[in-house]
Amino acid sequence: MITVLVTRAADAQDTLADELEGSGFAVLSCPLIRTEPVPGPNAWAPDFDWIVFTSRTGVRHGLPRLDGALPKVAAVGPGTAAALGDAGARVDLVASVHSQTGLVDALGESPGRVLFPGAADAGSGLARSLEATHLVVYRTVEMRAASVPDADLVAVASASAARALSHIRKDLRCVSIGPSTSAIARRHGLEGVEEAVSSDLPGLLHAIRLAASRLRSSA
Repeated sequence: MITVLVTRAADAQDTLADELEGSGFAVLSCPLIRTEPVPGPNAWAPDFDWIVFTSRTGVRHGLPRLDGALPKVAAVGPGTAAALGDAGARVDLVASVHSQTGLVDALGESPGRVLFPGAADAGSGLARSLEATHLVVYRTVEMRAASVPDADLVAVASASAARALSHIRKDLRCVSIGPSTSAIARRHGLEGVEEAVSSDLPGLLHAIRLAASRLRSSA
């Protein structure tokens, strides 16, 4: 049985771990990051034409920081859209390519005034491309585990997790959620980085299944 190490924050692991176990993988948990809210003033949502969300965590911390009726809402992918729907928010646009670049392309050249509630260390490229207001609603904190267990594959779902993993060991085969995470993983010397085609949970799961298939065929 292929063993997959999950490095996401403890409060974000359940869905990934459940999907992996349902696909026949043995799952190990080793959280290498955690998220915490960043306090600050709320934003008046009607001042904007669009509000864009790029993660479930952004939805969880971002929606409570918005006052007034929401304008049009865009999501980077179906997982983020589902989190918005669960919170009672209408979703007007889901990017067909589930990445920040895909979201920028989906909004087009003149989206108007855009608000991006997200992490302190994420989305600078998106904010620049859309000339968006970046409302910092949470931060990602890297954790230094005493050790990381052996595994056939490591699911790396953020640049922060890639950096944190690189401080402890670099010899595990990594599956990255997308291009920006892959770039950081390679920059920090992680090995065998494979990449999801779409930067969301279904894309990561598919990439893990493909990597596992290659491992089995080479055994």
